[in-house]
Formats: sequence, structure tokens, C-alpha cells
Amino acid sequence: MSSSNLIAQHSAALAVLSVTSLALGYYLGRRSPPSQPKTLDDPLSEDEGEPRDGDLSAVTAGFLEPCKLVLIVRTDLKMTPGKISAQCGHATISCYKTLVKRNPQLVKHWERTGQAKIALKATSEKQLVELEAMAKGLNLCARSVRDSGLTQVEPGARTVLAVGPGPVQLINRVTGKLRLL
Repeated sequence: MSSSNLIAQHSAALAVLSVTSLALGYYLGRRSPPSQPKTLDDPLSEDEGEPRDGDLSAVTAGFLEPCKLVLIVRTDLKMTPGKISAQCGHATISCYKTLVKRNPQLVKHWERTGQAKIALKATSEKQLVELEAMAKGLNLCARSVRDSGLTQVEPGARTVLAVGPGPVQLINRVTGKLRLL
């Protein structure tokens, strides 16, 4: 067998292997996580009057699709940087704990793709409530933090809303017009 025939065979085998690997990677990345059964008596929201969660397991991300978590901070409360940081931490943990239970595949994808977190500005509690309702309407995880009122803000005031983690394009439908903090 000549060396040119050997090279041609190896090239063909490499091409078949490459195409097969790409197809398998694409297939595995596009698979949606198994949906979890939803019960009617499951309290999806802890507070009465809060928008109820949609199907959090319905949100998926493509194999290389970027994901992010957005933290929306009320600037009208004039919180100190330390207070903002603490409230953002509470909101992040709340979304994370919820999605670990209800959409672990999405959390794993977010972790693999860098755990992007973005802080944005809101000007009022009304704006936070509207954004939370929009996010939940798109099946995104959205959690607002209500302060206990021991330091800088009134008890029960919403300070921060976390949305995500989720695909960047989907989250931008909710938060795309907000300014960076």
C-alpha cells in the first residue's frame, strides 16, 4: 500500500471521527433536562401577592450558549456598598438554591460557562416587582430580597432582585434596557 493511500485513509477516518464527535456534542448539548412533576398544592411562592414561579425546569441553554445571573439593585434606597453587597449575596443564594433543586442542568451549565453575574440599577420597588413578574412569565428564576430593617432601610423593603441564572438572550428580554450599577 502506498503512502498516499495510507494518508487518504487516515484523512477519511479523521473526517468521520470529527463529524461524529461534533454531532454527538451538539446532541448532548441540546438535550433538555427531564421535567419534574408539578403539584397544584406546591407553594411556588413564599409570600402572598408575589408572582408565582413558572416552570423553572423549562429553561435550557444550548451547548455553548452563554448564561448569566443578573442582580438588580434599587438605587433610590441609597444603600452603602457593603449593604448592596450583602443584599446581592442573599439574592444570589436564593436563586441558586431554588435552581439547584428545580433545574440542576441549567445551574451546571452556568457553572461550566463562567458563572457570569451582572449588577444593574432599578429606581423603585415598583420597577423590581414589574421585572420579577416579567422574568417569572418567561420561566426564569427570579427572587427579590426583603430587608429585615435592622440597619439602613425600612423593614420589608425590597432591595435587590436576582434573575437567573439563565441564557443571556432570555434574561436580556427582561433586563436589557437597565443600566449597569
